[in-house]
Amino acid sequence: MTSTSSSFPERIEISGEGLVLRDWREADLASMPDLFDDPDIAYWTPIVSPFDAAAARTRLGRDRQLRADGTAILLAITVDGGAPLGEVMLRRAPEGTEIGYAVGPAHRGRGLAVRAVRLMAGYAFEHLGAEQVILELEAENTASVAVAAKAGFRLLQVPLITGEEKGRPYALQTWGLSRPGGAPS
Repeated sequence: MTSTSSSFPERIEISGEGLVLRDWREADLASMPDLFDDPDIAYWTPIVSPFDAAAARTRLGRDRQLRADGTAILLAITVDGGAPLGEVMLRRAPEGTEIGYAVGPAHRGRGLAVRAVRLMAGYAFEHLGAEQVILELEAENTASVAVAAKAGFRLLQVPLITGEEKGRPYALQTWGLSRPGGAPS
C-alpha cells in the first residue's frame, strides 16, 4: 500500500522540539494576515499576496479540502498549541513527500522553521511510511537554505524545477532527508 492511497486523519497534532504543530482553527483567521502578509512570504512562496481576511478564509477552506482529498496538510506552528507563529505543510506529490513552511515576520530567528520541518519529517516517516522527504527551494533564498541544512537535509543531484509564479521565474533546488536507518539520499 502506498502512502498516497489513504487520507490524512481528520485531526492532527504533533508535539516535540518545544513546538506543537496543530490544525488551523476558525479562531486563527484574524492572526493569519499578520503572519502571511509579508514581502518575503509573497516573494518566496506561492501564498497569495496581499494576504487579508478574505485570503485567510480561502486558505482555511483550501487547507480543509486538501486534507479531505489526502493531498496535503497545513498545520499551524505554535509553541504551546495556542497562538500560531507560522505554518508547516506536508504534501504528497508524484515527486515525493514535500514539506513547506512559512514563519511570520515577528517570529523569525527562533529556529521555528527548522524544528517544524524536523517534526513534520518525523510524522511523514512514522505515519505515512515515507522513505524520503523533500524541500524545494530557491538557492537565493538563503534563509530557507539554512533551514534545510540545519534540519539535516542534503542538496540532491537532480534537475532544477523551473517555472514562473506571480510574474517571476523561479528555479527550485531539491533537498532531501532520508528515513532514519534507510538508504542515504
